[in-house]
Amino acid sequence: MKSSVIAFLTFWALSVGSFAQTSDPVLMTINGKPVSKSEFEYIYNKNNTNNSLDKKTLDEYVELFINFKLKVEEAKKQGIDTTEAFISELSGYRSQLTRPYLTDPKVDEILLREAYERSKEDVDVSHILIRIPQNALPADTLKAWNEINTIWRRLEHENFSRVAKEISQDESAEKNSGRLGWISVFRTVYPFESAAYNTPVGSYSKPIRTAFGYHIVKVHARRKTLGDVLVSHIMILTNKGDDFLNKRAKTTIDSLYRRLIAGEDFGALARKYSQDKTTSSKNGELPWFGSGRMVPEFEKAAFALKNVGEISKPIQTNGGWHILKLLDKKGIASFDELKADLERKVKRDDRSKSGQQVFLAKLRNEYNYKLIPASLNEFYKLAASKKLTDSTFIVEATKLNKPIFSFASKNYSQVDFAKFLKENPVSEKSSPKEIIDEKLDEYVDQELLDYEDSQLENKYEDFRLLMQEYHDGILLFEVSNREVWDKASRDTKGLTKYFNSHKADYKWEKPHFKGYVVLCKDKETLSEAKQIIKKSPKDSIEKFLRARLNEPIQRAKIEKGLFVQGENKVVDDQIFKSNDKYIPTAEYPYFYVSGKLLKTKPEDFSDVRGLVTADYQEYLDKAWIKALREKYEVVVDQNVLKTVKKN
Repeated sequence: MKSSVIAFLTFWALSVGSFAQTSDPVLMTINGKPVSKSEFEYIYNKNNTNNSLDKKTLDEYVELFINFKLKVEEAKKQGIDTTEAFISELSGYRSQLTRPYLTDPKVDEILLREAYERSKEDVDVSHILIRIPQNALPADTLKAWNEINTIWRRLEHENFSRVAKEISQDESAEKNSGRLGWISVFRTVYPFESAAYNTPVGSYSKPIRTAFGYHIVKVHARRKTLGDVLVSHIMILTNKGDDFLNKRAKTTIDSLYRRLIAGEDFGALARKYSQDKTTSSKNGELPWFGSGRMVPEFEKAAFALKNVGEISKPIQTNGGWHILKLLDKKGIASFDELKADLERKVKRDDRSKSGQQVFLAKLRNEYNYKLIPASLNEFYKLAASKKLTDSTFIVEATKLNKPIFSFASKNYSQVDFAKFLKENPVSEKSSPKEIIDEKLDEYVDQELLDYEDSQLENKYEDFRLLMQEYHDGILLFEVSNREVWDKASRDTKGLTKYFNSHKADYKWEKPHFKGYVVLCKDKETLSEAKQIIKKSPKDSIEKFLRARLNEPIQRAKIEKGLFVQGENKVVDDQIFKSNDKYIPTAEYPYFYVSGKLLKTKPEDFSDVRGLVTADYQEYLDKAWIKALREKYEVVVDQNVLKTVKKN
């Protein structure tokens, strides 16, 4: 919520955007601090687009911009920019803004397009799996690699499903002979998905590695995606081995099907009889789903329905018997429509690493990354004599102090790498050399990204100005809250004084009744309510009514407010003398109205608090700006101002 307020503030009170300049002269100084031409130029053009409803002249925007910068300067003087809350909030925004700058956008776009194209097609696959333990030693990995290659050679002259059933370590292979059925994009891990989409129909892939182990993937068929379908279902549960229950379930589902064919309402029967409790209360309606989301029997029946409202014959799955009703169907949306959803899925997927890996390779080249092999060999030698997981390894490693790599004219020492190893513990699932190489790559990547992060403001004018926007926007929000918004809402004396000086501004077109409407269950409560209103202090009436009439048992309904004709039936009848007489309810047959009719204007500021508060805030803001202009010197270079360009 606050971020959207800040965005609005900086747009209204002058936001800072992105605009590259080869030459960026100082346009003005605020309290001796320079403000660049590019910052103002972008703001002026951003807020004066063809779509802008409130275009300003250049001179008008200069004044608005100065007001904005004066408030930011005051926030700094108050030390808001040094508070822990400000630093933390700005850091949070920065971490979000840096993401697009720390990856390769071209690769990301390729991945999005690839995912979209794959979403147009489903692939029917089988696989053979040789698992690799999570903490596998090099010997375990080699053993699995040899096994999968032996199997791959067997497939040249043996049946895939027979070999899968015999040797695949996927537990389901004994029943399905390795057949997974139809899959689509994001339904499996990325390497498996790529193997499925890149293998021709009737062929099988070379061995591929995933987090589960080594796979061989066979592609049986391809089809255009079925899109998504929305169905309701009625489900009667079955239980394997319980013949009596299963026969009764079949009898029940057949009976329900006949009733549906006879014209009974599907939703009503689903609510009453469906044993899927997660959907029965919603007329049996399931969420939208595409291929690969449901068991094959259910999916086949759902997509076989052609017309909205069509009902399937009873179908059986492992869970029970179902009758399906088609509610809606939709094909695949356009790339632009799906792009945001694809981006979210890609970020959660293994493929998201591709863009950053390409980006890191570019950074190594750009910053002239150089590894010093001799220094790395000293780590290899140390790891040959001591286990990497032993504390003595780290102790000895921290004694090494030679440069191990460099980039951007900075050397990183063996000690630096040793500290990284200490802070990022290793597990000896690979050879010591492989672990050291892997950890060194991690360390180099981390340092490259950190360095690139630190250079973003210098490399990218749009990022620098975007960060300036958030920096100034947060300060503007906080200082405005202190000096205007919160101050105005709490200043009862100030609001009263302002209202009394501007009563003519708050006249009403229609009379308002100000008071209480009390609905009572009995005469005794009615009498008590009248006495409370008559004898209680004005500012305690509502409190006493609720406490004495409704604790511990509710005996009355109490409504306090300002009413115009048509807002409350009791007030309309008793005060405005409407022709539509109020008829009490059986539960609250007695009523009482107390208050006064205000014909043309409010009695005090509380009657129009929202309007008065907004006007008072504007009054305080103008007074504040006047004080700031007297407090801080502003100098505008008119020659530079003349060069501001209009888009």
